[in-house]
Amino acid sequence: MSKQVEKQLVVFDFDWSLADQDSDRWIFEVLAPDLRRKMKTLKDEIQWTDLVAQSLRELHARGGTREQIEGALRVMPFHPAMVRGVKDLKAAAAPETTFLCLSNANSVFISTILESKGLQDLFIEIVTNPAEWDAAGLLKLRRRIDPSGPQHACKVGCDLNMCKGEELDAFLARHAVGYDRIIYVGDGSNDFCPVLRLRSQDMVLCRQYRGLEKRIAREGAQEGLKCQVRYWAGAWEVEEIFKALPPAVDTN
Repeated sequence: MSKQVEKQLVVFDFDWSLADQDSDRWIFEVLAPDLRRKMKTLKDEIQWTDLVAQSLRELHARGGTREQIEGALRVMPFHPAMVRGVKDLKAAAAPETTFLCLSNANSVFISTILESKGLQDLFIEIVTNPAEWDAAGLLKLRRRIDPSGPQHACKVGCDLNMCKGEELDAFLARHAVGYDRIIYVGDGSNDFCPVLRLRSQDMVLCRQYRGLEKRIAREGAQEGLKCQVRYWAGAWEVEEIFKALPPAVDTN
């Protein structure tokens, strides 16, 4: 049965999906390459969000400033075609499009970058790790899920700090809109869990050559992946797909 799309939800991962870099790594590659190397060495020993928080403290201790971090974030690669694509989709009269961000980056990195691109009003919600500047200019970062509290129950392989599948389900329950189509734009292996929650009329825009593509190929069929899969390598292709979205979906 065919149904006209009146309301759709577009869910974006942030690093390497909306943006063309990884914000956690970019900061240190620009401001302190030795800390970036140290992070690469320790990434299998320390939970990633904790490791970024530790590295931010080390950067601050050696004189790294808020202004330097914000400056590096503002020049992080972000394709103009992605900016055009999301702005045009949001501005279109129909269908009504809502944007959600599910990211393992952090609230300060994401908001700083979005503001620099004029996208500060794009998302209805940004679900990520909380961060805030203290009076001394240290960016204090913590996991979305406190390690000392109840943990998520994901069995698909999400990171300890967040199950994106559970977060997507919680968003849909909070808003109870009944979206005719959900489009998920992601690249990493931790985007596999929410993609498994999508229906046959939904779509994943999977960035090529990264973890999500590998998991879809290896586990998609056995895990019961139902949604349509479209692959992309450059942001211009996402813009192209957005422009050509069919006005109706098959809900059979």
